[in-house]
Amino acid sequence: MAFTSSGLKDSDIVFFDGACNLCNASVTFLIDIDRKKRLHFASLQSATAQSFLTLTESIDLLGEGASIILYTKGRIFRKSRAILEILRLVGLPWSLGYAGIVIPPFILDWLYDFVAKRRYRWFGKSDSCRVPTAELKERFLN
Repeated sequence: MAFTSSGLKDSDIVFFDGACNLCNASVTFLIDIDRKKRLHFASLQSATAQSFLTLTESIDLLGEGASIILYTKGRIFRKSRAILEILRLVGLPWSLGYAGIVIPPFILDWLYDFVAKRRYRWFGKSDSCRVPTAELKERFLN
């Protein structure tokens, strides 16, 4: 499904590193806590992510440290800001984590980069991307 024809430009889309075990576990967690089913997901390695890349600014989606990117309301959030915005979107009690916005971005992004650069070493890497179950297929855009 192409990003342009899908009508998903107004959706909340979490792009994640499909080979990253930490990222896949995070997606599972987000699916569990997103009771309103606002979030859609696509791996950074997918055709959906590549279509997205051509429609937006030139982002190195697979660059070092790229593990989670949020697209919401026409805006792109990366690194720690993406995580804070995702927490805000899923609602209480998780949205309370958005209070972290008061911490200077350079501190949060340093922490994000510290984990992102070590995520494969600490949590492992998968040779294949996640395949959603039948009931979750509507949430994945691959």
